[in-house]
Amino acid sequence: MHKQSPQQLLDQAELIHASAVVDAAIARLSEDITQVLADACPIVICVMRGGIVFAGQLLAQLNFPLQVDYLHASRYQNNTVGNTLIWQALPKLDLSNRTVLLLDDILDEGITLLAIKEKCLALGAKQVLSAVLLEKKLSYSKPIAADFVGLEVPNRYVFGCGMDVYGWWRNLPAIYALK
Repeated sequence: MHKQSPQQLLDQAELIHASAVVDAAIARLSEDITQVLADACPIVICVMRGGIVFAGQLLAQLNFPLQVDYLHASRYQNNTVGNTLIWQALPKLDLSNRTVLLLDDILDEGITLLAIKEKCLALGAKQVLSAVLLEKKLSYSKPIAADFVGLEVPNRYVFGCGMDVYGWWRNLPAIYALK
C-alpha cells in the first residue's frame, strides 16, 4: 500500500472536473455515439477496470440495440506508471464482421487502446471505434486517436470516475489529480 491513506490522497488532490461536468460530457457523448452507431447494432466493450464507471453511465443513455461485453487489459496494476500490457480477459462474444465500440476511462499514451483495437480487429471485427471519458493532453502525438472524447485533462496523474490512485477512489463521481 502507498504511504498515504486513501483519504489523505483525496484531501491533497486537486479537483479537475466536477461531477456535473462529467455528467454533461457523458450526455454529449451519448448523443454523438447515437448519431454514428444507432443503426449499427454494435458490440460495446468495456475496458476493465477503469472503464466500468464510464460504461455504466454511458450505456444507460444509449437508446439503440447493442450487445455488451468486456475485456481486461492493464499496464498499471495499481501503480501510477504504466508497464507491460497484461491481457487478463478477452471478449466472449464473437466479433466477426461486427462493429465494436470500446469504452475506456482515459486515452493516456495510447499504447493500451491501440493494442486493444488491434486485438479486436484480429478477432474479426469489421470496424472498431473508441470512446474515452478523458484524453490526457500530452506534448507529443499518440499512436491512436479516440473517436469520441468526453473531456481533456492535463498531463498529470488523474483519478475518479473509474480511474484509481494506488487502487483507491475509482468510485468518485468527479476527476481529481495528484498534486
